[in-house]
Amino acid sequence: MASKLITIEDCSVQDRYRTLLARMDWQMCEGEAWLVTGPNGGGKAAFIRALSGQAQFVPNVARPPAVPLYSSVFSPSEGKGGTAVVSLEVAAALIEEERRRDESEYMDKQDIGRTGRRFICEVLGGPLDKDSPLPPIADKLDALPEVKLCGVGPILDRGLKLMSTGEIRRTLLCRALLSGCSLLILSDPFAGLDVSSRKILLEFFDTILKRQLATGGGESSFPRILLSMERFYEIPSQVNRVLEFRDGAVAFSGARDEYETLLARRRAEKEASREADKQAFLAEIDRIRAESDALVSGINQDPVPDSLIRFTDVNVGWDEHKVLVNLNWEVRRGEHWLIRGPNGSGKTTLLELITGDNMQVFREDVSLFGRRRGTGETIWDIKRQLGIVSYRLHVEYRMVGGTDLESVIVSGFHDSIGLYEQATDFELQAARAWLRLAGFAGREHEAFGALSYGEQRAILIVRAAVKSPRVLILDEPCHALDEDYRDKILDLLETVAATNTTTLLHVTHEEDEALPCEKHILELHPGEDPMYRIIVKE
Repeated sequence: MASKLITIEDCSVQDRYRTLLARMDWQMCEGEAWLVTGPNGGGKAAFIRALSGQAQFVPNVARPPAVPLYSSVFSPSEGKGGTAVVSLEVAAALIEEERRRDESEYMDKQDIGRTGRRFICEVLGGPLDKDSPLPPIADKLDALPEVKLCGVGPILDRGLKLMSTGEIRRTLLCRALLSGCSLLILSDPFAGLDVSSRKILLEFFDTILKRQLATGGGESSFPRILLSMERFYEIPSQVNRVLEFRDGAVAFSGARDEYETLLARRRAEKEASREADKQAFLAEIDRIRAESDALVSGINQDPVPDSLIRFTDVNVGWDEHKVLVNLNWEVRRGEHWLIRGPNGSGKTTLLELITGDNMQVFREDVSLFGRRRGTGETIWDIKRQLGIVSYRLHVEYRMVGGTDLESVIVSGFHDSIGLYEQATDFELQAARAWLRLAGFAGREHEAFGALSYGEQRAILIVRAAVKSPRVLILDEPCHALDEDYRDKILDLLETVAATNTTTLLHVTHEEDEALPCEKHILELHPGEDPMYRIIVKE
């Protein structure tokens, strides 16, 4: 009989404040490679928190110590023999920490914070203090196979907060592999990765899992891998077991082929009602938007120019690293753009020049709504015309995570992180209607920070759309969304585009998330001359 690695029998999952899962029964044994999945808010995140020590498995029934209800050969703490988690949520928490440590206002230059090299060295005996000398291993990192595997060699000396979403998660993966952990939990590992990065990562999973399953005792140089995915998509072929959470409980636990049969049946049932459900959803969007017209028309009263955004010979970078080179690009009213390119190609930098989150905009020739940046307009003049969904915004909202959901939506009318003025009756009515549309009816006063990462993302998309902005900026909006939420959000965005009052700028690596209305494409090609291409579809 295969030895048991983790045993959970009649346990609840609890944090300091509440019970997250009422009951769990599950075992992980030698010879098994598990996928953990399920919809946003279904319980998957709570389970992972417990495995990593951020929550607890608590027996529901007392037993003698000799018969434990929960046991694991893995320590929940990071380090040798422990558990490491690589996820969008962990990446966001890391950026939060870097921003709290930021000392730029006390320096005569930008504080880049910890570099990738220093961050990785922390698990190799290096100092936690960012000003202390690095250990000797720091000079040898570039040659390590884990560094080459994760492709982080070129970014080792870049500040963590200057990395793209994909780059920082590859850095987290590299650190985890070098930490000596025995269990590596990877949550949505493909989200935000370009095609080549996905291929490398998928081959890595399959190779390691195949070796571990073949030997029964595992591959000594690599940890056990537990995958967590919002969608049953791009699953390594070696995964042979599935654990699904729904509505705060285990909905399925068993063989992969049995789960695939269950999924096929669900998809057939969903397809039968998909069109009717979609039309009902779109009708509700139209009704809410019609009710909002009175307020929205008062937000942007100025005439809308034909040219919304114009970049003229824009060059952006830092030190010797060039991100955007001689970029000439214009967005005209009603032109919906898809922006794509490999990780680190400058997509997020480009969007931050528009939102004003990158200060290099003031030295470049960038015009928004017919006016060059830096000619007297305020940040509020710009932001009142924009709706924004981005990783940066998500991090900023997590830092005020106690704000309730109703206030998060209302803050979209005021372009603030958090709500600092009294909401009008109309704003409250609109917020509740949009929350109901997004599936959060009755949860208006839950704290934003108490939601799963995917649920938080859905709330921020609604916040961006609520005021019908002139330009809606979407930087990987469907990160961490389950299949149902993803379909709803894509339907919502297509409906917003059809109003002809909002122009979309959409960054995504997912080919099936490109919208039919996105006829204009900006492709970034770092290292080439020119470093971009513009494509217009018929």
